[in-house]
Amino acid sequence: MVEIKALACQLPKDLGLPLSRMSHEEIARQAVKRGIVASISGATVWRWLSADAIRPWFFRGWIWPRDPQFEQKAGRILDLYHRLWNRRPLGQNDFVICADEKTSIQARQRLVPTTAPRPGRLSRVEHEYKRRGALVYLAAWDVQRARVFGLCRTTTGIDSFRELVRLVMNRQPYRSARRVFWITDNSTSHRGEVAVERMKRWHPNAILVHTPIHASWLNQVEIYFSVLQRKILTPNDLESLEELQARIIAFQSLYETTAEPFEWKFTRNDLKNLLARLSGREHECRKAA
Repeated sequence: MVEIKALACQLPKDLGLPLSRMSHEEIARQAVKRGIVASISGATVWRWLSADAIRPWFFRGWIWPRDPQFEQKAGRILDLYHRLWNRRPLGQNDFVICADEKTSIQARQRLVPTTAPRPGRLSRVEHEYKRRGALVYLAAWDVQRARVFGLCRTTTGIDSFRELVRLVMNRQPYRSARRVFWITDNSTSHRGEVAVERMKRWHPNAILVHTPIHASWLNQVEIYFSVLQRKILTPNDLESLEELQARIIAFQSLYETTAEPFEWKFTRNDLKNLLARLSGREHECRKAA
C-alpha cells in the first residue's frame, strides 16, 4: 500500500510517462508493470488513495507570489480592512474603497429563447448563440458602508477609471472626507506611482493603494464580481449591449438593498503564516528540480 501511494505522489513525467496526470486505473497498471504487486484493480487503488485524500487525477492551478514587496503591500491592505493605516486607527471620516474592472462581459443572444423551469424539468438554455458585443463594468465597493458604485463602458483606460473615481468622489461623504483609500490592482488604468500622483491631482483626499502583483484575492470588489457573475451572467441570454448594461446597473441597485460589509478575517499574522508555508513549498520544489 505504501509503495502504491508513493507511486501516486510522483509526477507522470518523472516516471517516464507521456501523461500530465494519472487515473487510478493507470496507477494500477504502473504498479503491476513495476513489480510492486502481482495484480491490483483500479478500484482498490482508488480506495487506498481516498483514505489519505490522495487524488492525482485532480489538480489545482495557482500562482507563486513573485512580487518582492508582497508582504509589505498585502499587509497595508489587510490593515485597511481592519481600519488601520501606518499602525494608526482610521477615523470616522476615513473611507476604504475597493475598485476594479470586470472586462469582456459578453451579450450572448441564444438562438432559441431560454425556457422557464417547470415541475420535473429544469430551465433550458440553448447552447448556440449570437455575439452581440461586450462591455467593461467598472465598480467601486465601499468596504465599511457596503455601497456599490459602477458604470459600463466599451473599453478600459485612464479616462474610464477617472469617470468611476468621479462617480464616487463627487458624492458625500467622500467629497468632504479626510481620506479615501482606493485599493486597486496593477492594470494599465491605474498602475505605479504615476497613477498615485495622478489620483492626488484628481482628488487631494484620495489615496491610491496597489495590491501586490497577482493578488486579486485581496481586493474585496472581486467578491462582489463573483456574485454578479453567478446572479446575472450565468446563464447569459441577452439580446443587446443595452440590455446587458441595464441588467448590470439594475442588479447593482438590487444588491445594495440587502448588502452587508464582507466579514474579512484574514490578518497580517495569517499572511505571514501563509507566506512561510509557500516559502517552504518553493524550497521543496526547487530542491526536487
